[in-house]
Order: sequence, then structure tokens, then C-alpha cells
Amino acid sequence: MRMLERLRGADRCLVGTWVKIPALETVELLARAGFDFVVVDMEHSPISLESAYRAVVVAQGLGVHALVRVPDAGGSHLQRVLDIGADGILVPHVTGRADAERAMSGMIFPPRGTRGSGSTSRAGAWGLDGNAEYVRRGDEETLRIPQLEDLSALEEVEEILDTPGLNGVFLGMGDLTLSTGLKADDPVLRRHVDRLLAGAKARGLPCGVAARDAAAAQEAARDGFSFVMISNDASIFGRAAAQLRNAAGPLPLP
Repeated sequence: MRMLERLRGADRCLVGTWVKIPALETVELLARAGFDFVVVDMEHSPISLESAYRAVVVAQGLGVHALVRVPDAGGSHLQRVLDIGADGILVPHVTGRADAERAMSGMIFPPRGTRGSGSTSRAGAWGLDGNAEYVRRGDEETLRIPQLEDLSALEEVEEILDTPGLNGVFLGMGDLTLSTGLKADDPVLRRHVDRLLAGAKARGLPCGVAARDAAAAQEAARDGFSFVMISNDASIFGRAAAQLRNAAGPLPLP
């Protein structure tokens, strides 16, 4: 079952985390820890396309859904990332309907979009599935998620959510608070977030967000988000390491 299908039938908020370390061992550990999905982050990490490919293969092989956040909204990475067989793509900084249309078009096959055919890629089982199944799966089972993290995007949220081919949405609260100078609980931002959640729900679109910790993830689920990324692999390791070292304290010799 692909992640899009699971989200549509889910009775709970799906829990994932960001992958920023280009290592397969951490992906395996996250899978064994019980995360529902991972998001391989090519925007804010040193992860290359090859590293992203290997992370996706390992995650999916262990029963974990794998999304990829591409480096930018330019579209040059969309086709290659889709052809590695990811469950879907997050496109950062989609600022309006035109950005959303351009991104969605690059992830949908003609005649509705502009994605090129690569049925001999992993997404097409290296040619074993045939072109028709490769195209069907790409158009019907792939998550296409714009990240709304600019005030202009939230002001145009209804138009963005109506973009043909869009089948999920992600709220980038970090960049939103940074660019506006407002806190996440500011009434102005809260109204925009409520409008986003209501619009997504009305259209049956899964809506995701990032959370710094478990408490924030629980709050996001109560608010109505259908998938949430808690922390990231680097921070999880770093905080656990710091906690362990601090707990040991100074170790004086006898």
C-alpha cells in the first residue's frame, strides 16, 4: 500500500520524521522504531540523489513509506526523484497558484502534465511492470505535496488547493514564522492555518506539518493534521547523545 492510499483510509495521524543524515543505518533504525514514514530532505541536508534513492529503497523495504523533499520549487529534480520510486514529493516554497501548477505538471504524465516517461526506472520496476502500469501508478498513487510556508501562499490557499493534480499539502510553519516575524500562535497566522485545514478537509486532502517534539505532534493531530514529522534523525541522535553525556556528568578518577 502506498502512502496516499493509507492516508485516505487512516483513522489516525501518521507519524514520520525527516532524514538528513546520508546513512542507511539511521533509516533502518527509524523503521525499527516504528515510524510510519520518513521524509528524505534534499533541501536542508547534504543528501544527494543517490543517497535519497538508497534511503527510499531501504525504508520501503522495511515497510516504511518514503517521501522526498526536493531542493527547491524549480522542478529540475522532480522527474528523477519520482523515478527512484518515492511515495511522493514535497515541493518547498510554493508561493501561489502558478507555482503549484508548474510543480504539479512536472509530476503528472501527459496529456495532463509534462512528466517524461521513464518506465525502465525503479518506479517502473526497471521495465518489468510495463509502461501502462508505470504511468497509472505515477498518476494515481504518487503524493504531490506543495509546501505552503509564505504568507502569500496562505492568502491564496483556496486557489492553490484547487490546483489540478494536487493531492496533499504541507504547512511550513518554520519559514512562515521566520518570514512574517509572527509566532505560531499569533491570531493572524492561526486564522490562516485554520483556513488551510478547513480547505484541505473539504477537499479530502491530507494536510501535514512538522513538530519539534511528541507534545507538539499530539497537538497537531488534535488540530486536524493527518500526517506529522517529529524532529529529524540528526536532532534525535544529537539530543540523545547530549542527554547521555550530561547524565554521566564528570567522572572523577578514584
